Amino acid sequence: MERTLVIIKPDAVQRGLIGEIISRLERRGLKIVGLKLMQIDEALARRHYAVHEGKPFFPGLIRYITSAPVVVMVLEGREAIEIVRRTLGATRPAEAAPGTIRADFALEVGRNLVHGSDGPETAAFEVALFFDQAELISWSRDTDRWIFE
Repeated sequence: MERTLVIIKPDAVQRGLIGEIISRLERRGLKIVGLKLMQIDEALARRHYAVHEGKPFFPGLIRYITSAPVVVMVLEGREAIEIVRRTLGATRPAEAAPGTIRADFALEVGRNLVHGSDGPETAAFEVALFFDQAELISWSRDTDRWIFE
């Protein structure tokens, strides 16, 4: 099974969309193996977004992600990374497919509600950045036989 990180960003938390977002991801068949509400500090934000350092939007991105609480979670499932990204929708909400989280609830890229890891290496890095191994729970879900062949 593949694991991926999702961040429900400050705008989604402030707008009361935590339950809606988690519900959509769970209904797809993904299993939550780690979940917490937290305030990202500047040091963690800089590590998470290090790939964007030096870009014009970087300072605003750091201010935004540290401005209010977020929910971080690790989801597990077959092809979890791709399934999460398709459920979230394109980074730019105007380009997101109808029915995705960003198409349904966001208007601007700077307030696009959610982050999802973009590949296996990124997912492994991001999961380890936000969760200690002891915070991730491997568990059996009775409904998996109705989700996976």
